[in-house]
Amino acid sequence: MVSTVLAHGVAEEQLTVGLSGEEAGRVLDAVSFVKPVYSGHVLVTGQDAFNFSLGVALTLSQLNTDADSRVAALLFELPVIDAKASEGIAARFGQQAAELVSDVRQLMRLHEITFSLPETGRGKHAAQEAAAQLETLRKMLLGMASDMRVVLVRLASRVTTLRYFAEIKREDDISRHYARDTMDVYAPLANRLGIWQLKWELEDLAFRFLDSDAYKRIAKMLEERRMEREAFVETAIVRLKAEMVNAGVKAEVYGRPKHIFSIWNKMRGKSIDFSELYDVRAFRVIVEDVKTCYTVLGIVHNIWTPIPAEFDDYIAKPKANGYRSLHTVVTAEDGRALEVQIRTHEMHRFAEYGVAAHWRYKEAGGSNFSAQKYDEKIAWLRQLLAWKNEVADAVVEQEDLQREWVEKLKSASLNDRIYVLTPQARVIELPSGATPIDFAYHLHSDVGHRCRGAKADGVMVPLNTPLKSGQTVEIITAKGGGVAGPSRDWLSPGFTASARTRAKVRAWFNAIEQQETIAHGRALLEKTLQREGKTAVNLDDLAHTLGFAKLEDLLLAVAKEQFSLRLIEQALHAGEQAEVVGEEALVTRKSRTSSVTQGAKSGVLVVGTDGLMTQLARCCKPAPPDDIVGFVTRGKGVSIHRSTCRNLSQMRKLTPERVIQTEWGNAGRDTVYPVDIFVLASDRQGLLRDISDIFLREKINVIGVSTQTAKGTAKMAFTAEIGSTAQLMKALGAIRDVNGVVEARRH
Repeated sequence: MVSTVLAHGVAEEQLTVGLSGEEAGRVLDAVSFVKPVYSGHVLVTGQDAFNFSLGVALTLSQLNTDADSRVAALLFELPVIDAKASEGIAARFGQQAAELVSDVRQLMRLHEITFSLPETGRGKHAAQEAAAQLETLRKMLLGMASDMRVVLVRLASRVTTLRYFAEIKREDDISRHYARDTMDVYAPLANRLGIWQLKWELEDLAFRFLDSDAYKRIAKMLEERRMEREAFVETAIVRLKAEMVNAGVKAEVYGRPKHIFSIWNKMRGKSIDFSELYDVRAFRVIVEDVKTCYTVLGIVHNIWTPIPAEFDDYIAKPKANGYRSLHTVVTAEDGRALEVQIRTHEMHRFAEYGVAAHWRYKEAGGSNFSAQKYDEKIAWLRQLLAWKNEVADAVVEQEDLQREWVEKLKSASLNDRIYVLTPQARVIELPSGATPIDFAYHLHSDVGHRCRGAKADGVMVPLNTPLKSGQTVEIITAKGGGVAGPSRDWLSPGFTASARTRAKVRAWFNAIEQQETIAHGRALLEKTLQREGKTAVNLDDLAHTLGFAKLEDLLLAVAKEQFSLRLIEQALHAGEQAEVVGEEALVTRKSRTSSVTQGAKSGVLVVGTDGLMTQLARCCKPAPPDDIVGFVTRGKGVSIHRSTCRNLSQMRKLTPERVIQTEWGNAGRDTVYPVDIFVLASDRQGLLRDISDIFLREKINVIGVSTQTAKGTAKMAFTAEIGSTAQLMKALGAIRDVNGVVEARRH
């Protein structure tokens, strides 16, 4: 069979290499189908439509892709040129080819929208934002493709366009724009997928348009010595292979050609001249095991003189990313450097597909933007592509292998993420199943709070509608003067897919509830101040006096009944002393908490007198068996103080005649006495609960609690009602045994 030339020297056998007769027929049928339709049509890049599609298909054939990929490459311009003709793709070429064409068109449409990334300003943060947006765009191009062959078609189409620009020597804003887009997006994608042929060509072609002077300078330096360099590397490989055969070592050896952009990048990064590059002449050796790596290293160093400063043992000491290999630079016979890399097959696979893949450390910022799960999927995709190349030459069961590869590749999309666009064409990455609410909160919390509606591709949609990759989403927000705030429905299943969104919605409602709680606490506090006649008190000072860092903390504690209003009353009157004015004696206020009231019922006997009203002084809170002294007040009976009370001492000096002798009598069964208890402890979770359990166990009623914590130390003050000192001593002993308690005593 005589091969027919289709166009520009492209033969049928080149376009159908690796395909069965039937599959090759489908590809050639696609050529016949589009040729008359594309005739006379020129693309926006200036390329002839038919020649362009043929070039894309030929590039894919060089990558050993399947027939549907090549058919899609020939047909994906059809919907733009002749929409009516494109309607018959599925019937004539199959559903898979039709879906590939549709997906390629969608991917191209999205990238056209985002082709010019919006300006992000200047400065460090702007650069980081631009880099992050580029990374998201790269991930979108993969995530958008339900079938990874779509990405291969897109990469092939871009390299075909750049080849055309280079052929016609086009140097204008359009070619530079395509080159910058290629360097930012497509070359990194080809690198991540391990498609080295396209990666290197995309970089070199893009570099040619971005810095033509540097490109031409390096190309000239390479060309001047190309024949000599290639001959030397080949000779060196032959010599090394011979030495390894003599040593009984089995290995694969192949050269590592350097590409123009790679050379320029290294010269710029290391600030060195072309003549100083060690790896312009280089090759790699792949062996079976680690021991053989060092055997080959010894052979290499025996043949050529090593440069010690340029030896790196990444096997004994792997790189942080796990990369392992031996790197050595030796001086060859001509006195110039030769680089050799030695690794096992396992190391090589890890370097190509694992976390040490080239893009992890050669693409600036790559490792900062990609999660481990994303990395693993990329590694798997690269392995699929590599496997396809390995089996492409198989004759036995080749069609079955190819069919299996296609099925795996179709299911290899990164479908756990979606990529949608803002009206300004900014790409937003969201979890699969995300809704307009997730989109709004991703933009800004305030946009989320004020979200009232959404449009997807210009059509109003419910807020719980799952978004799809490629949609342009617009959020409708409440006006500035409107009531802003999310709905509690948004916390229900189906309204959001992002935990980050739900956290922001909960935070909004928590803030609202906290404000309501603070308002309730303020109302309770103000009511207490009015009742006590202390409305002029500075609330911030009162909060600090009570051990709170700020007023809001006190109000929250009051509203939640975590802090007793009775303690606030005590604080309001803590500095008060009943001053003697004329015949008025210094007395303390009557206790509102003790069941001790008067006379014999109080358990207090006034020597030589019967039936006098008595009250226990709040300043010193006496309790049996404290030594006590009475002080006769005007109209309020006898105030009972401890004999050591400071207030009593002052009153005794002013009016000693009012001091009378008193003693404890027989109190009733239900008589209790208020006492103050002080506890010092190392702060920990559950401390207050453990101490409260002791009071509960000893049947001691606590009527006031105040706690302060600073630098891990808790100071606690309790006001408790006790029936006897023995009961108090027992409780204090138990409190001292609590874990973390340093001191427990009656205050």
